[in-house]
Amino acid sequence: MKKTSTVGKSNRLVLVLLILGLSTIIFPLYMTIVIAFKQPSEMTNSINGILSLPKTWSLANFKEAMRVTDFWNSLRNSLLISVLTVVLSILLHSVMGYTLGRNKSNKFYNFVYLFIVSGMFVPFAILMMPLAKQTAEMGLANWFGVILLYVVFYMPMNIMLYSGYLVNIPLALEEAARVDGASTWRTYWEIIFPIMKPMHATVAVITALAVWNDVMTPLVIMAGSSQNTLPLAQLNFQSQFGTNYNLAFASYLLSLIPILIFYLICQKQILNGVVNGAVK
Repeated sequence: MKKTSTVGKSNRLVLVLLILGLSTIIFPLYMTIVIAFKQPSEMTNSINGILSLPKTWSLANFKEAMRVTDFWNSLRNSLLISVLTVVLSILLHSVMGYTLGRNKSNKFYNFVYLFIVSGMFVPFAILMMPLAKQTAEMGLANWFGVILLYVVFYMPMNIMLYSGYLVNIPLALEEAARVDGASTWRTYWEIIFPIMKPMHATVAVITALAVWNDVMTPLVIMAGSSQNTLPLAQLNFQSQFGTNYNLAFASYLLSLIPILIFYLICQKQILNGVVNGAVK
């Protein structure tokens, strides 16, 4: 009886924690949707004025938000930067993760691995001004320079994930391929790379989400240019004297749709990749 009672209390505690965790997601999402459909005249300082549903559900805020942010041009830039960053990250970081992960017993490779992974602890604020100056001098103050920086910024985390996932892939597969005469390069691309599909999906979603929502890197590198990403274009809603929350939240919802669709497509592979790679 005591054991059953303990299990029941544990289940109730888990349920309470799940409800609290769910509320932290549902409430901000509710506020975003409600404010996005409201007119400015419906926004008051009272709690009821903020939490209440719109009197009329209109798409006027979305149309205006698309005009202010030059939505299709900004969306194209965000998609271009995100897609190219994800593709380059998967191709380059997986090879580096494989090379370093399979040679951790070697002191040199282990040092290189630790050195690269330690880059996760370097804050962007320290690198911001030197990078802005260097990219300008090298002619990289454009979307290509932003992609290059993203590939470098997310290298430590992605290499750690790929190296951890390799623990689940037996060396016998590579040894059998070598016996059949396959080179290391061919073994990787034809055997190892397809097996790491769950980790590719995990890296793709994590990297795409970070790139899609990033404001600081495009702001610092592409400042003054006409190449705006969606987060950068959304700064137009903020002025010295206030913020147009109705248009801003409508724009946030529009920018949420592409990355949400991408996540839903890859979600089947993500859990397996995280469990088998991140905790190793």
